[in-house]
Amino acid sequence: MAKKKLGVVFGGMSTENEVSVVSAESILNNLDREKYEVFPIYIDKQGNWWKYIENGQKREFGARVENKEKIENLIEYLKNLDVIFPVLHGLYGEDGTIQGLFELLKIPYVGCRVLASSVGMDKVYTKIVFEKAGLNQTPYEYVRKYKNNYIYVDKNFNENIMTLKEVVEKITKNLKFPMFVKPSNSGSSVGVRKADTLEELIENIEYAASFDKKVLIEQGIDGKEVECAVLGNEEVIASCVGEIKSADEFYSYDAKYKNEESRTEIPADIPEELSNEIRKQAIKAFKSIDGKGLSRVDFFIENSTNKIYINEINTLPGFTSISMYPKMFEASGVPYKELLTKLIELAEEGV
Repeated sequence: MAKKKLGVVFGGMSTENEVSVVSAESILNNLDREKYEVFPIYIDKQGNWWKYIENGQKREFGARVENKEKIENLIEYLKNLDVIFPVLHGLYGEDGTIQGLFELLKIPYVGCRVLASSVGMDKVYTKIVFEKAGLNQTPYEYVRKYKNNYIYVDKNFNENIMTLKEVVEKITKNLKFPMFVKPSNSGSSVGVRKADTLEELIENIEYAASFDKKVLIEQGIDGKEVECAVLGNEEVIASCVGEIKSADEFYSYDAKYKNEESRTEIPADIPEELSNEIRKQAIKAFKSIDGKGLSRVDFFIENSTNKIYINEINTLPGFTSISMYPKMFEASGVPYKELLTKLIELAEEGV
């Protein structure tokens, strides 16, 4: 039986290019080469597409991708493939843009389609959908950067142009410290900061707005940070629940990828009824955005009440050797190699 031609697309123009490269390396090392003829494709930060030449050497995090050859006719090259596995995190890879390209070319691809990808990438609109689905969330505010001012958007989508000082006055009337300030379209906690004071809130809104003009401000929760992986198209299964034990004050980009003291506990040491409820809510969240293939859904469990709060959904979660998505399914009886094959099969099933 002829092998299927599988394109593995990684890198990308987002701030998560380096994370994507490490995820792709793990995937390339675990694909079933008896089933698939693999075509690794690297997108650099400038948006150029390259054939990646595998050499089997382990790369350090953040190292340059050197073994590559320019793709001259991209559309023709992509149309030669049977299925594509995008291993792209963040903007231009996880937000529906590249999914739209694959749709136009009629090539099956792993993961969520255009709508789910774009909604899942935009934290503000994810929250709006989760509200409709009745999922419990921490109180939040939403502002947009506009020239030298900000647009404050209320719960009914009424907009007011304000100075940053006026915006902060509004926010502090509705939310309590500590708060978390996030760019609406960013992943791997890039641009996310915690604010304990008015001064930090002002500074962190400006910082988040340097990554995305849309900024989300959330009231903090004193609790455990837990995650659950989901897999499927119509018939969706959820993994066991894992807990994040961050070495930093919260699970920042550095805590995830640079601080070796950060660790995970899989399965999480939580009561069975809480675990079952989180798994149920993870599937509901995935279905609510019309998810396909895979996602990792993040939650908080409040320490004082054991109340569950949904945080966000990641439609193309990390696949590095330390990433939660494959580790949680491995703990649930689905080995890494088998998981990759299942995801590719789901991509073809969804055509």
